Amino acid sequence: MKAHEGDVRGWDMETPYAIHPLWCSMTIYSETTLPKQIRDEGAVVLLYHDILEDTKLNLPDNLTPDEVDGIIQMTFTGMTQEMVEVWNREPKIRLFKLYDKISNLLDSSWMTPEIIEIYTSYTKKLLEDVEQNFGQLNITRIARAILYKKF
Repeated sequence: MKAHEGDVRGWDMETPYAIHPLWCSMTIYSETTLPKQIRDEGAVVLLYHDILEDTKLNLPDNLTPDEVDGIIQMTFTGMTQEMVEVWNREPKIRLFKLYDKISNLLDSSWMTPEIIEIYTSYTKKLLEDVEQNFGQLNITRIARAILYKKF
């Protein structure tokens, strides 16, 4: 992942940034109930989804038009825009976003209580949408465990 080579997650300044897109990409591959085409496309889209938002690099030349479009559809100028416009995107983009948001919530120690509240509220809506469109998946089980945890 040359795009984030040497970069670390801001919350701990230790965890390699590439862990986030790799986790998202590998987790969608474990969804054996999703059609292979969605898993394959999602794995690539999730692997490269932060390049346009977080770097000045171009996307690799070997991506398919569907993969490039998926990455573009995942890209927003900020959370406010995303929380409004994501509902105008294809259901598979909202599915991919659920992986992204759950991965970020796993690293939520840097988030303020206010940010966590906004983030979890939005992610719960993504979860409901994904379950309506794709049924129960591994990511929805993980999401429910994180979003509705009782400690």
